[in-house]
Amino acid sequence: MPQLPEDIIDRLTAMERRIQQLSTAVNSRPALNKVSGGGVEITDGGWLHVLPSSGDPAVFSVGAGGLARPWLTMLPPQDTTVTRWPQTTATAWTTIAVSSNPLWQPQMRLHLETRAATGTTGAVRVLVAGTQWGPEVAAGADFDHTAAVAVAEDFGTLLTVEIQAMVTSTSGTVYAQPQLMYGCGD
Repeated sequence: MPQLPEDIIDRLTAMERRIQQLSTAVNSRPALNKVSGGGVEITDGGWLHVLPSSGDPAVFSVGAGGLARPWLTMLPPQDTTVTRWPQTTATAWTTIAVSSNPLWQPQMRLHLETRAATGTTGAVRVLVAGTQWGPEVAAGADFDHTAAVAVAEDFGTLLTVEIQAMVTSTSGTVYAQPQLMYGCGD
C-alpha cells in the first residue's frame, strides 16, 4: 500500500471526528420544556403531568379522558329536612358548619340555602380562611357567590370554609345548608 502524506491522514482523521460530532448533534436535541407561540398536541393515548418543583402532587394531568386534577371532591347529597340542617339560636355570629378543602383552583363557587323558623329573622355569612367572603344574606335568602380564594403560592394547602349564622330577632332558629361548592378558574 502506498504511503499517503501525513497531512492527508490528519485531514481524514479530522473529517471523521467532525462527521461524528455532526451525527451526534443531529441525533440529539435539547429538552423541549418550554412552549411559546404555539401549543402541545398529545395523541395515541399519550399523557401529560404538570408537576410543581416542590415535589407535591401533580398540579393537573391530561390523559385519554381529558383534563383532570389529581382528584376533586364532590359535595355529597344533602339532607332536605330543614330542621336537621346546621343551625343556631344564638344572637351573635356562630359557626354552624365548617370544612377544610385542598386548594386547587384560584376561585370558588358556593351556594347555600338559608331558612329561619316562623317569626324569626336572622343572617348568614361565610368565612374563608377566617375572613368574610361574599355578602351577608338575610335568613331565607340564598347565598350564591363566586370569587377568588387564593393566590398561586397557596395551591395545595388546606382552605377552611365556615358558615356562620345568627338570630337577629329576640328568639328563634336560623338554618343554612350548602347545596353546591366547587373550585373554578379565573
